[in-house]
Amino acid sequence: MAETTYLDANELVINMGPQHPATHGVLRVKLNLDGERVMGSECVIGYLHRGVEKIAENRTYAQFAPYTDRMDYVAAVTNGMGYVEAVEKLLGVEIPSRAQYTRMILAELQRIASHLLWLGTHALDLGAMTPVFYTFREREEILKILEKYCGARLTTHAFRIGGLQYDLYDGFEREVVAFCDYFMPKIDEYEQLLTTNRIWVNRTRKIGVLSGEDAIAMGVTGPVLRGSGVKWDIRKAQPYEAYDQVEFDIPIGEHGDTYDRYLVRVQEMRQAVRIIRQCVERLAPGPIFGKVGKVIKPPVGEVYHSIEAPKGELGYFVVSDGSTNPYRVRVRPPSLINLQAFDMMARGHLVADIVAIIGTLDIVLGEVDR
Repeated sequence: MAETTYLDANELVINMGPQHPATHGVLRVKLNLDGERVMGSECVIGYLHRGVEKIAENRTYAQFAPYTDRMDYVAAVTNGMGYVEAVEKLLGVEIPSRAQYTRMILAELQRIASHLLWLGTHALDLGAMTPVFYTFREREEILKILEKYCGARLTTHAFRIGGLQYDLYDGFEREVVAFCDYFMPKIDEYEQLLTTNRIWVNRTRKIGVLSGEDAIAMGVTGPVLRGSGVKWDIRKAQPYEAYDQVEFDIPIGEHGDTYDRYLVRVQEMRQAVRIIRQCVERLAPGPIFGKVGKVIKPPVGEVYHSIEAPKGELGYFVVSDGSTNPYRVRVRPPSLINLQAFDMMARGHLVADIVAIIGTLDIVLGEVDR
């Protein structure tokens, strides 16, 4: 960037992160400042790189599945869901109805848990301490269900290529419905704390504005795209599992600012509960595994499959050479793509607003760097 002079002083370049707590992980942001005004920025990534995609080439299809849980480590269920579905598409396997609805229940519970973590930490970044205690209280109830199902709370490896790892435990449906009944009034509590709170509104309205056209041009997806007024959700546009069998709405924003993205995610939690209730009603006894051989060797070919993860479009490109190991696995993580829009959203704002803009993108560096 060309050097600019203001009041006989050079433009100041500072580093925000990778140790700064509000960068939500090891993200380093180089900010070009005129006083406190951001004139430009550059995101420096790679501090958490673990070579997940290269590891895939040296593991069998089944062995690689748990590695996906470690990318977006606060939405492990959806990571694994996208990968096993990609391999199943490569194999041409049909999944039993019981497995489909179970996957959807767990994925939507994970969406709520991810949004709760985002809401609590985002509010904390902007000075509101109470919401993080509220949101973690409800998130804990989801983690208890996940732990009871497969033994893990965070890096939850819930699925297998061809179906489920385990059938549901006794009382699963009852506990899920009880959580839904308990959770819906809690969303109202979050909104009472924040939606009309003048400090929250002042810190989020007209901050990080991204128009629908710019959002599409930058390739952003998920709540960031929908907050800009673009009605795009892969669960509706390209249904997978049994999402075409359930009813739900796609919340969208009007102004594309940080406040709209907050409202979109809050509404998505309500819609997730709606989906979960329908899936529980449709759960019926039956097989939980499709016709998959003990040794997984897809035919030579390639496939791209994407799902609507909590943060946006999570895609897997898998290439098979006919052996037991993938020839190539390439991941399209929503956090990385959404981060491209950061500079456009940050220009002209104050340093304090950068915290709000990073938070509204809801990035996890585990999937940015992979």
